[in-house]
Amino acid sequence: MNYKVALVSLGCSKNLVDSEVMLKIIGDSEYSMVDDTKNADIIIINTCGFIESAKKESIDAILEAGELKKSGSAKAIIAAGCLAERYNDQLLTLIPELDGVIGVGDYKNINGVLEKVVAGEKILMSGHQEDVDIDELPRVISTGKYSAYIKIAEGCDNRCTYCAIPSIRGKYRSRKFEEILKEAKQLAESGIIELNVIAQDTTRYGLDLYGELRLPELLTELEKIEGIRWIRLLYSYPDSFTDELIDVIAKSKKVCHYLDIPVQHASDRVLKKMARRTSKKAMTELFAKLRERIPDLVLRTSIIVGFPGESEEDFEELYHFVKAVGFDRMGAFTYSKEEGTPAYRMRNHLPEELKIRRQDQLMMLQQEISAEKTKRQVGKTIDVLVEKKLDGKGKYEGRSYMDAPEIDGVVSFTSGTPVQIGDFVKVLILDGTDYDLIGEKK
Repeated sequence: MNYKVALVSLGCSKNLVDSEVMLKIIGDSEYSMVDDTKNADIIIINTCGFIESAKKESIDAILEAGELKKSGSAKAIIAAGCLAERYNDQLLTLIPELDGVIGVGDYKNINGVLEKVVAGEKILMSGHQEDVDIDELPRVISTGKYSAYIKIAEGCDNRCTYCAIPSIRGKYRSRKFEEILKEAKQLAESGIIELNVIAQDTTRYGLDLYGELRLPELLTELEKIEGIRWIRLLYSYPDSFTDELIDVIAKSKKVCHYLDIPVQHASDRVLKKMARRTSKKAMTELFAKLRERIPDLVLRTSIIVGFPGESEEDFEELYHFVKAVGFDRMGAFTYSKEEGTPAYRMRNHLPEELKIRRQDQLMMLQQEISAEKTKRQVGKTIDVLVEKKLDGKGKYEGRSYMDAPEIDGVVSFTSGTPVQIGDFVKVLILDGTDYDLIGEKK
């Protein structure tokens, strides 16, 4: 029987790449892939298990698939990814509708798992995070014909006290330099023009494998690949930012002047409790240096509010830091108490309502900063990567170098002549909202 398989990918872009590998493996077998879970015989949920909200989303997706199984629409359900790795046997016990649970090191065995669950077996595979071959990653690109993520490393060694990723994904492992370049060239040959470089910590690339930080060299070689127009660097940690890396980005014609640098906090007391290897002074100096050497730089960051013991003074220091730096993009998240992490056992956990109030204060501040920055773009002509045709004659949507896929704003524009998805066009900016730009094609 030719079973139909649907795959639901949740969580971050790193998880999405794993999903794309599974899509390729399944697609090369006798199984047929379908987009709608309602039309599937087997449903795979590639889960996220990072924080409470992500875990809830994953559980809800599994339970929703479970309803399809109860109704007879689906025959089997498999949970994969981070939640499956983290809670493995608990998931099988607590959610009887599940037929298989496979962790982050076992997704390449997906066809064998499919075969067994179809035969009626219950499958549990986890604990192999560091066994998976991360160099060979043939996959089906699910992000369109023009943009793709490229994973340069797996796992994490940072051991921040709030984070479960090292226990889920294993130690930091860089992919081989030549394998990354090989994949990037293949992507370019297939029509990809935007490469989004990802890892849990991109700035650490190469240290484990080669004994030195090789991200600057990697970006230099990626820039030489014909056909690639944008190279976007995501998830860069402030403590590993070297002058060499700054020089490469500043001089590059392809590496976007856009950096995603999670700071998490600005109070040195809280940073120490988080086991972050930096300080407010060091981060302030780094951002000043970056903006001096890359004047059109767009800075994105992530912040955690409500960490155990975060005082009103700590939060005020964070608030004024955000205001002083003036991040172009920012996400603020409430601290999530994750079992198995050192922070879980800390004293003075804050009430949820206080964490949410502080989150709201920060995001209101960021909304004001972002609105002021979008207004500065009015009157400028910028390059826009066309991503969508909107309802209405000659209306389109795209992104500038200032916007990463999925997480940042968009540029809506009108055009008197038809444009194609994946094209670059010049757009005159006429107006700006809190996070988005509005313009017309030149």
